[in-house]
Amino acid sequence: MAHKIIKFFDKLEDRVRGYLSHFPIIYSLIGGIAVVLFWRGVWHTADIIMQYGFSSIIPIAKNILETKGFISFIFFEPVNLVLSTIVLLVIGLFVSFFIGDRIILSGIRNEKKLAEKTEEEIALEENILHRIENRVKKIEEKLNS
Repeated sequence: MAHKIIKFFDKLEDRVRGYLSHFPIIYSLIGGIAVVLFWRGVWHTADIIMQYGFSSIIPIAKNILETKGFISFIFFEPVNLVLSTIVLLVIGLFVSFFIGDRIILSGIRNEKKLAEKTEEEIALEENILHRIENRVKKIEEKLNS
């Protein structure tokens, strides 16, 4: 059952990302707004928990929904945190924004963190990068001449 749910949301994310990638400005706006609302939700939810305790969130949410309406409920910080997290997950930005592609790829390749590498490994990587840079410069020179 859990596998089917994960597969469904994975396909949904792929479809949404595929669609939004054709509209990069709209994609950026949605992603940017969702990130800002996520951090707003984190910040204010932490303040609410610190001031009133964790158990007060649901009663406060019910009170807001009953007295101020649905729009205010959506912008209640804990609810906003959940909604912005869902948006970020669906559009495929949650993991890449907060962790970054480089860290994910290095984990897949079983690469070591920079702090775990020896001086020899770092020097070898620098040497390889320097050789690649020289090759690119030679190619540029050939193209420009």
